[in-house]
Amino acid sequence: MNELSLFNTLFGDDEPDLGFNFPVFSAKTVTAPKVDVKETKDCYSLDMDLPGKTEKDVDLSIDDNVLTISSHHEEAKEEKSDKKEEGSWLIRERRSYNFSRRFTLPQDVDSEGIKASFKNGVLHVNMPRKALPQPKKIAIEVA
Repeated sequence: MNELSLFNTLFGDDEPDLGFNFPVFSAKTVTAPKVDVKETKDCYSLDMDLPGKTEKDVDLSIDDNVLTISSHHEEAKEEKSDKKEEGSWLIRERRSYNFSRRFTLPQDVDSEGIKASFKNGVLHVNMPRKALPQPKKIAIEVA
């Protein structure tokens, strides 16, 4: 027993069943990055905080009107060396980090015009809007 045993007891390895398909309160649960989405008359914009990441660490894709933002990070190769270190890890959560967020886009998003930029750990995605076809009245001809 060590001082971290209390920490593990508090969070436990058992995940509560709250009727969801994913764990909610678990020491193993990793939360996805926070997102802000803004709508204007010309576009939608999405900002996602990704501290410590670069544009090379993030993947963006769109398929069937669903925007997916994901990242996968594993321990760097130099950290995996066979060098003998003193001590042993009690908790090691920063070794790898993965996330994937999916957003169903509104019908008026022009998927061909989506642009993304990355600056100071913030991903910015600009999604221009397009005009949706307007309902039109169809004349009925007399036969």
